[in-house]
Amino acid sequence: MSAMLESSAAGELYRELSASWEALGEGGPTLGALALLCAHAIVVPPPVIAEEALSSEAKAILYVARQRGVIEVRGVSRAFEAPARMLAVYVEEDAQRTICFRDPERPEMTMRFLAAFGELCRGGYVVHHLHHDFSLSLRGFATARQISADEVAAVLAMATAFGVQD
Repeated sequence: MSAMLESSAAGELYRELSASWEALGEGGPTLGALALLCAHAIVVPPPVIAEEALSSEAKAILYVARQRGVIEVRGVSRAFEAPARMLAVYVEEDAQRTICFRDPERPEMTMRFLAAFGELCRGGYVVHHLHHDFSLSLRGFATARQISADEVAAVLAMATAFGVQD
């Protein structure tokens, strides 16, 4: 009987560790943190931040998302190069085109956009839905429509990994 209990306890520990490992492999802790920032902004709405106070990268994300508002934060776990596996911000520009704010050659650029996405979560511009799925909030849509293409052109040019969603 005691061997069965030990086996059961070990099995439970294994399930917990494997679930945690699986979550780590999908960016769970970072996605959870971003989701918490979004949830906090719903419960305790932050004061409206003047558009000028937003980072250039945050404005670029808002600008690209202004039509559909659909945003994902995900990694490419099967990519060969480590920088290409980093979590990155993907924004649906329209129904056929997704912009990926990732640059495997310049990981700092990927991190700048991920930090900007966190800025948007904290500011109440983004709502978390499921796993890696986010969208603009009403505040996000309103602000996004005030940003001009000229204002973000230089930053959008730095985000070199643009493409059609696979």
